[in-house]
Amino acid sequence: MLNTAAKATLIAGLLIASQGYTQDAIPRTADGHPDLSGIWQALTTANWNIEIHDAMPGPSALGAIGAVPPGMGIVDGGEIPYTAQARAKQQENFAVRWQEDPEIKCYQPGIPRANYMPRPFQIFHAPQDILFTYQYAGAMRVVNMAMHRESAIDAWMGTSNGEWDGDTLVINVNGFTGQQWLDRAGNHHSYQLQVEERFTPLDANTIHYQATLTDPDTYTRPWSMQFHLHRVRDANAAVMEFRCVEFTEEFLYGEFRKPGSQLPPGN
Repeated sequence: MLNTAAKATLIAGLLIASQGYTQDAIPRTADGHPDLSGIWQALTTANWNIEIHDAMPGPSALGAIGAVPPGMGIVDGGEIPYTAQARAKQQENFAVRWQEDPEIKCYQPGIPRANYMPRPFQIFHAPQDILFTYQYAGAMRVVNMAMHRESAIDAWMGTSNGEWDGDTLVINVNGFTGQQWLDRAGNHHSYQLQVEERFTPLDANTIHYQATLTDPDTYTRPWSMQFHLHRVRDANAAVMEFRCVEFTEEFLYGEFRKPGSQLPPGN
């Protein structure tokens, strides 16, 4: 029976063969590894819900703008293998998603969510390590390639250590706070989460992404998600600043505003 890494390699190979991707077109660094530098974005509805889901309304005041688009999900097998208690917690989260989703509060999204939010992110190849910078909340992470590091403190983006498996960049991430959500539907994990990410270039402009999540406190077994990342090729492409903290102040602290005081223009 194939292990998770072998399955990921097989899937990537089948995608390359079946969809006509040409590995010869993949840019490479001086040491021969794929050069993943560039601006990338996922084109999925996973940030609304990583499981398969129908369209549904959002807050009534937002009308169709706030509605949830339907999606086939990115979870292998269609459903997250929650424990009964963890599934109940997901349903509790779903009921209060418009107040409690960490994204609403401009908290850093964590991994893997940062990779499928509807915003671009950029990868920089340095001589030793690899830097990911995300537009949302100015989140970033360094993937330690030359010297792996233990997580010194739990963090929203965790601690990332990477290595190459052929043409696949494999990143192991741990050291999470456990406060992150995986999407706007309240899918979640605990601080025990371990994520193995696999970035496999299919051609110069497409990366097959797979993440395997292990968390015995939340799931009955390890499970995987997968989707494609697409290079943003517009001439003026850039990961611009999205300083969302100032947009959350009234939402988080409005109740503490002095009675009778006025909000700044635009609020």
